[in-house]
Amino acid sequence: MDLTTIKDPSFLKKLNNEELEVLAYSIREFLIEKLSVNGGHLGANLGVVELTLALHKNFNSPEDKLIFDVGHQSYIHKILTGRAGQFDTLRQYKGLSGFLKMYESKHDVWEAGHSSTSLSAAMGMAIARDLKKEANYIVPLIGDGALTGGMALEALNNIGHEQKNMIVILNDNEMSIANNVGALHNALGRMRSTGKYNKVKDDLEWIVKKIPKVGGKLADALERIKDSMKYSMIPGMLFEEFGFTYYGPVDGHDFTALQKNIQYAKKTEGPVIVHVITKKGKGYYPAESDNKDKWHGVGPYKIESGKKISPTNTPPEWSSVVSGTLEYIAQENKKLAVITPAMIIGSKLENFKEKFPDRLFDVGIAEQHATTLAAGMASQGMKPFLTIYSTFLQRAYDQILHDVCRQNLNVAFGIDRSGLVGADGDTHHGVFDINFLRSLPNIVIMMPRDENECQHLVYTAIKYDNGPIAIRYPRGNVLGISMDDDLHQIEIGTWEVLKDGTDGVILTFGTTIGMALEASDVLRQEGLSIRVINARFIKPVDEEMLHNIFKAKLPIVTVEESVLNGGFGSSILEFAEIHNYSTKSVTRMGIPDVFIEHGKVELLLEQIGLTKKAVIKEIKKLLPTKKQ
Repeated sequence: MDLTTIKDPSFLKKLNNEELEVLAYSIREFLIEKLSVNGGHLGANLGVVELTLALHKNFNSPEDKLIFDVGHQSYIHKILTGRAGQFDTLRQYKGLSGFLKMYESKHDVWEAGHSSTSLSAAMGMAIARDLKKEANYIVPLIGDGALTGGMALEALNNIGHEQKNMIVILNDNEMSIANNVGALHNALGRMRSTGKYNKVKDDLEWIVKKIPKVGGKLADALERIKDSMKYSMIPGMLFEEFGFTYYGPVDGHDFTALQKNIQYAKKTEGPVIVHVITKKGKGYYPAESDNKDKWHGVGPYKIESGKKISPTNTPPEWSSVVSGTLEYIAQENKKLAVITPAMIIGSKLENFKEKFPDRLFDVGIAEQHATTLAAGMASQGMKPFLTIYSTFLQRAYDQILHDVCRQNLNVAFGIDRSGLVGADGDTHHGVFDINFLRSLPNIVIMMPRDENECQHLVYTAIKYDNGPIAIRYPRGNVLGISMDDDLHQIEIGTWEVLKDGTDGVILTFGTTIGMALEASDVLRQEGLSIRVINARFIKPVDEEMLHNIFKAKLPIVTVEESVLNGGFGSSILEFAEIHNYSTKSVTRMGIPDVFIEHGKVELLLEQIGLTKKAVIKEIKKLLPTKKQ
């Protein structure tokens, strides 16, 4: 079947199971081929082909609401809703998003790039449905990894209490982005191995119903037997105790089993859990046999071998430099411990875990818990280093404010993926952390210009004893410069002059330093002397250097790969206002007050006007005419 001819899922109603099997095979071949070119979330999607087909066959989207948690597993849904022809543009600039987007299709009823949101959204939709007196099915899909998120557990509690009609599909592949951890994960494991409860319960009810004139005592005995079965055959009966009717475990690659249990669920009043067991990477051996989940999100690869296509002899990633520095420090500093919310692989902590297994704590998808856990450790004299993506740090804002900064505890934050991240788009860009952290008392925020400075700033963060401190670092590879053999502390709040100049100043840090240096070189060829400053401490600013700049009445351009509102440039304006300096010759460059789409970073920077050419233009605007 030519998948590009699909307009909507209604054709599935006419297909039998054999035809669905053929379609599933075609979809897997299509995904393996298309993602080999530009990459994407392969493993998760290969695992839910049959499940997605069964859902669209048995429900009527968009009247029935299929709510995908995160959206890593939404590619089959996109194919079935008429977007197969756009897959050559997947995750490319101005192309098809890797996540659900309402502007792409009426079938995308919920957008998410972070986990554990689908159940709360589903509850909201169920309430709205009932208040409007409508009749449709609400069907959230959530993975076993996402179920460990605190928000998901809060939603389970509320849904079970309210008893709204809802069919929750628990997609259990024993992994999220990495191997799952925690007591809930272990409980699901026991459910997988003892999944006979529903069958035995149904058989028992059938037998009793065949007995004529069943008395009340026998009926009461039946209920007691069923309750006993719950606790003996499925440890804890977690979901039924939450108020859900539980069906499963169900083979997520068996159309007959899937459709039978979906139909059971549709006939059941109140909230239902259908526990579906799937195999991540199903149908493609390199992904299916991957026990480290390196096929969760992939770049280009060779279909035949599964070998990743990537540049050779590239320098290490920023995450590797940070984790390597932590390993080095941990050898001497026994108080150092590292915490991660389910990102051991993403944050390159595999080696740290191997070397210091008792000092690496993976708490699962639980950013709030991770942050307060770090605060608790710090309160007892430990040195916790929380490695966390910028886009996920915002989920723990209250804990940063209330539990860390307010108590002025020595928690170090390694803010990974700071700045624009490319293909994952607006749900993953790390451009808000400066804004929401800078307003908090006690915290220090810094960002290195290269990997050598990075290792020294990590060391500075661990040695710092006056409260919380955060080091930001971008996605991707470092610059490939030589590294110092010995680590040293960098004085808090001190900046560095990278290139001197007397006509104007560019204040910047991190990824935009190269752009600023290039702009200065171009202007120097035109006879303009522009100073470039590495403002590596975003908070506190280097007040002594700023006083000298403002007293010299030098024009200033601030450049940051983060949002302008409340960002680094705003701190320079605030400094000027406090000290009664004129701000007429200060221009801020950064990300405007919009969400930035997906695409290669260089294209996004061009789109928002954060380029060398734009920096040169802004500098010239501030200079007197005689200087130009």
